[in-house]
Amino acid sequence: MIPSWRGAFYALTDWDGLSPQFEFIGLDNFFRVFRDSAAGASILNTALYAVGIMVIQNFIGLLLALGVNSAIRSRNWLRVLFFAPAVVTPLVVANLWQYILAPQGALNIALRAIGLDFLAQDWLGNAQLALPAIISVVVWQFAGYSMVIFLAGLQSIPEDVYEAASLDGAGSFKTFWNITRPLLGPSVTINLMLSLIGGLKLFDQVLIMTQGGPGSATESLSTIAYKDAFQFQQFGYSIALTLVLTVFVAVASLIQFTLLRRGENK
Repeated sequence: MIPSWRGAFYALTDWDGLSPQFEFIGLDNFFRVFRDSAAGASILNTALYAVGIMVIQNFIGLLLALGVNSAIRSRNWLRVLFFAPAVVTPLVVANLWQYILAPQGALNIALRAIGLDFLAQDWLGNAQLALPAIISVVVWQFAGYSMVIFLAGLQSIPEDVYEAASLDGAGSFKTFWNITRPLLGPSVTINLMLSLIGGLKLFDQVLIMTQGGPGSATESLSTIAYKDAFQFQQFGYSIALTLVLTVFVAVASLIQFTLLRRGENK
């Protein structure tokens, strides 16, 4: 607790992280956050990461859960296969995909090999493609994690409910919409909360794959705070950025949790 309060105090100073001397500057660092164009771009990127990861990851996770919850013979192997990337450290995954998405990387080599040269891109060097590429990598790694949570929710739904719906003549879509979807409420809440928080504090993948580039196209609040602290020795300003990020995460999580729980109780 004491380090947290001490860090909050340094956000009110111009401390460089090394010198024992610093000046108290009040809220100037926080005002600077909202004047700084780089910080503004990183805030927007962070929001895009959070929303993109939350929506896509949970959509794919739900589809995977529905698929492996069926009676297909390979369902146990598929569960392991889809979940496996989630247990690998993000640093390893980021380095792997940095190689795959490089201009002469595995993805472009494969595209050229099958005659799709026109699709080959500098995936991480293109300002329009780099951010979606990072989102795709995060979704690839953690969609299986969302799948497991959805799968637990699906397996907790009594079979009697589905049998009753079948006897009433309900089709697959009606059964999903009127039975599965409402009863998956707690799983949806957990998955959306986890993916939103993960997207808001995204750091490892961005730093390894693009270092926030090209330009500042993929900077997140976490990466820009890291650079301000360890590259530019602006620790006071860096701490102010992390406190802004903390507030974003807390507020977004509280709003989302309130809305989702309200939806569960309807």
